[in-house]
Amino acid sequence: MPSFVLSSGLASPAESAVYLADKLRFHTDAADLALDLLAQEPQIVALDTRKPAAYATGHIPGAISFPHVTMTVESTAALDRDKVYVCYCDGIGCNGSTWGAFKMASLGFQVKELLGGLDFWVRDGHPLSTGPEPGQLTSIIQCQC
Repeated sequence: MPSFVLSSGLASPAESAVYLADKLRFHTDAADLALDLLAQEPQIVALDTRKPAAYATGHIPGAISFPHVTMTVESTAALDRDKVYVCYCDGIGCNGSTWGAFKMASLGFQVKELLGGLDFWVRDGHPLSTGPEPGQLTSIIQCQC
């Protein structure tokens, strides 16, 4: 019986390294974002790309509410172009973070997309802030990987 894993072929180690390096440049995970937010890394800004009502219900502490549907040249004019904006939404079933990262990148900003969004943030055991204010991350769960 042929292998299901091998049936689609294999990338060379060099091809895999290029692909995976690109993947890491485009995405981050909850553990890495939590460490940067806890350290108050000045270059990192978390953007919640959902509607304000969803943000108020629960968001990553320190994240700014910036729905992707409102991202324009005018609405981003005051943002610091030296920052890296980590876009997130509900999770893998929502493409709000992809739209947000796409729009921000198209407007000339450095971006990353948070893998798994708010769903994976919560699954990892990290706290949420509620209400209209960003709040601040004061503790995290250490990654087990």
